[in-house]
Amino acid sequence: MFKQLKQAVLVTLFLTILTGLAYPLGMYGVSRILFPSQAHGSLVMKDGKVVGSTLIGQNFTSPGYFHGRPSATTDTDPKDPNKQVPAPYNAASSNASNAAPTAKSLVSDVSDRVKALRNENPNAHVLVPVDLVTASGSGLDPHISPVSAEYQIPRIAAARGISEEDLRRLVDEETTGRVLGLLGKATVNVLTINLVLDERYPMRAISR
Repeated sequence: MFKQLKQAVLVTLFLTILTGLAYPLGMYGVSRILFPSQAHGSLVMKDGKVVGSTLIGQNFTSPGYFHGRPSATTDTDPKDPNKQVPAPYNAASSNASNAAPTAKSLVSDVSDRVKALRNENPNAHVLVPVDLVTASGSGLDPHISPVSAEYQIPRIAAARGISEEDLRRLVDEETTGRVLGLLGKATVNVLTINLVLDERYPMRAISR
């Protein structure tokens, strides 16, 4: 019995060291060498400072920026720790609304978002894209579809005093196609394109 117990303890220790220490540390070391940016969170730098990550969205609201998808993430209410309040793109609380397509709350939310988008973008040339009125499963999606970027072009062009054609070219440049031309969908990273906007077509006193 003692022999079997000893073997069980040794196997447990071995697997703990192998899978709990050696493997994670090994993968981290390899990733730092082969994929240094991804290993450090795909951070985005501007003027020597971290301004975000290409993997986590941000809540841009200024008319001079591209806006991302709605986010259903929440955070603790500072006034009542027993309650949760909306906190868009809260990376510490990744979640979705989990509402069914037929849920009245979801239908109401989408309807309100459509109205708000139309008011924000009265001169849009395309119909309201679905990804601008629905949250992603994580609530942190940093991307929008090219058609969602197109929808916002007239507003941004007016806010920055530039041509819509210039913005369309920028959207084309910042669009990432499908993986191997087959997997996924074409996307535009909201943070990345907004940083390029500021570099090429700066405007004063813009707030997110």
